[in-house]
Amino acid sequence: MALLCRAFPWLCLAALLPVCNGAWADEASKERAGVILREVDDLWRGESSHAVISMMIKTRHYTRKMKMEGWSKGKDSSLVVILTPLREKGTASLKSGSSVYSYLPRTDRTVRLTAGMMMSSWMGSHFTNDDLVKESRLSDDYEADITFEGKREGVDVIEFTLTPKPDAAVVWGEIVYLVRSDHLPLRALYFDEDMKLIRTMTFSKPEIMDDRLFPTVLRVTPQDKPDEFTELVYEKIKFNIGLDDAFFSIARLKRR
Repeated sequence: MALLCRAFPWLCLAALLPVCNGAWADEASKERAGVILREVDDLWRGESSHAVISMMIKTRHYTRKMKMEGWSKGKDSSLVVILTPLREKGTASLKSGSSVYSYLPRTDRTVRLTAGMMMSSWMGSHFTNDDLVKESRLSDDYEADITFEGKREGVDVIEFTLTPKPDAAVVWGEIVYLVRSDHLPLRALYFDEDMKLIRTMTFSKPEIMDDRLFPTVLRVTPQDKPDEFTELVYEKIKFNIGLDDAFFSIARLKRR
């Protein structure tokens, strides 16, 4: 082969082309998956945002509803404050930089959440503290690979699988995300480190709010309790509003 290469160099180049093309294709696919993931991460964000959101929690023992107000700025600042019911009014979750706090107005107490507490239930719902304050960004913590692209049930979709980056402090062993061809999310499956499906999140009722199209209904269903769910509905949202960093402070949290 070495003699052939010296005599006919184009033979060696031709032999390498399938390998190179495959590597380029894999790299391009990863980059495209990463772009989609960043779009999904930022879909409800903008540079800053203010939203009014309702939530319904259904378990075997009770059904309860609440309404909340939320603000965000960039990827490091967010605040969620409960408006109703009256008993929980003023309860808040704050992310400021790398720190996350929970404020309980009935006792005027502020608790700093540890990393282990981020995956705990938020206010008895099937959402976690991490879900509500967006402590982690999928595009920062996971590698994405496109694993399917085509039609499912008559809809053009892209499916990609997320695996944790080596140094990422995350609890999910794998996430399988399904989006439409226009990159609007449809469904996310969350697996633990043993590749056991733990929960499913669905995204529905896309609407245009503040000139942006996004799913306005998010529902989380635990795999081991299929009759239970928590549904979050965006009632209104405004993007790219004026918010200073001081808005996301413990002092402001207590004043609220």
